[in-house]
Amino acid sequence: FGGKISVYEQPVAALLSKKSGRPVKVTMGRGDVFEGTGPTPGSYIRVKLGATKDGKLIAGEAYLAYEAGAFPGSPINPGCMCIFACYDIANAKVEGYDVCVNKPRTNAYRAPGSTNAAFAVESVLEEVCQQLGVCSTKFRLKNAAKQGMRRVDGYVYPRIGMIETLTAIQNSDHYQSKLDGPNRGRGIACGFWFNAGLKSSVTVTVNNDGRVSLIEGSTDIGGTRTSIAMQLAETLGIGADDVIPSVVDTDSVGYTDVTGGSRVTLATGLAAHEAGLKIRDLMRQAAADLWEVDPAAVKYEDGYIFCQNGQSKRLSFKQLADELQHESAPITASASVDAPASSNAFGCHLVDVEVDPDTGKVSILRYTVAQDAGTAIHPAYVEGQMQGGVAQGIGWALNEEYWYDASGTMRNAGYLDYRIPTALDLPNIETIIVEVPNPDHPYGVRGVGEVPICPPPAAIASAIHNATGVRMTQLPMSPPRLLHELLKVK
Repeated sequence: FGGKISVYEQPVAALLSKKSGRPVKVTMGRGDVFEGTGPTPGSYIRVKLGATKDGKLIAGEAYLAYEAGAFPGSPINPGCMCIFACYDIANAKVEGYDVCVNKPRTNAYRAPGSTNAAFAVESVLEEVCQQLGVCSTKFRLKNAAKQGMRRVDGYVYPRIGMIETLTAIQNSDHYQSKLDGPNRGRGIACGFWFNAGLKSSVTVTVNNDGRVSLIEGSTDIGGTRTSIAMQLAETLGIGADDVIPSVVDTDSVGYTDVTGGSRVTLATGLAAHEAGLKIRDLMRQAAADLWEVDPAAVKYEDGYIFCQNGQSKRLSFKQLADELQHESAPITASASVDAPASSNAFGCHLVDVEVDPDTGKVSILRYTVAQDAGTAIHPAYVEGQMQGGVAQGIGWALNEEYWYDASGTMRNAGYLDYRIPTALDLPNIETIIVEVPNPDHPYGVRGVGEVPICPPPAAIASAIHNATGVRMTQLPMSPPRLLHELLKVK
């Protein structure tokens, strides 16, 4: 999830082919992929929070150092942006360092930089609540970011859904249920991602049968062809099945920025909406020419084009497309947008765990995620993104790490030793879609794909603490590492 943004073997193949004058094929084995392509950065984070006795956050200080690998370029900037983003802290100071180390360069991995930051600040927030003797959920609600708040980097929030996600979790069946049994604990955490807008382009063509071709440049990694087609269909007032989406190469569509987990439905969907508005105007003009009336008298509404000029005329989108096949030039429109990066998205997660005190193994018993999707264009896809992010976050929390020996050799460069969660490690991940419309999108869309990886490590760490009394401060919280801490308190 981000690993294919950069290219690796292609430039090598191109240069070798140029040098040799022959076709060259370069392949990477599994070990090569682990060792030579960018992981997310290792990090060291130090957080201090100050709060009044009545539970109001008044100060925050954070120091973040992120591994960049052999070349500068870690996601330290978004890490610094995200670390206090969920809370209203009047006085804050953040220091961030992009640290070069003798390892392969790091790369983007789902909300790059934010999961590290959330693990740190959410863990310290739990310690503050413990010292104050207050409920951490109520504490979060009291200090939650809201519209008009100035984030630590200076950005002032428009309408956002942080409070709504917390409330959704608080009202959930999971939160209201009891958790019984030894060595069991419940944890909660929040997370944030800013949602890049960036540039997107589409081209839309009306076919004679009334169906519409949609050409886009955003690679589909999570059902975005469908979600963008649905936005175009909504704009035109036609059925989503009548839109035929295609992802094409860079020679076939206008410039489109990188496909990211929280950008495509937002930005490329906005381009589709703009192109749809142009198609509506062209259809109105074509109908006016067909009916020999002033274009100002022709209206477009809910997929129908009509004119009230003494003799009522009204055609559906499909009927007019059929009428125009011999009477009009092809109707096509392109649109390009540079979407604002203001679709701020928040999530709140709740997890129950059971810890085996003899081995340090953590079992996830129940997991619920609430997230503000703005408007859920395709709810099943939204839920899938939320569940996928949680699954990756659980892997990061409990098992996943690159392990180097003293000589700098990666010793677990394969899926036998680099352990990711399987279906046996995960419960049914419950989802609550919260919809607080994004004011900068005609349909209120917010990016969905990246936020759900941010809270899991912090939520699981909190649950482990509530189950065992041990506060973990290093990821992953693998059985050997957790058992080492458990044995200290026995």
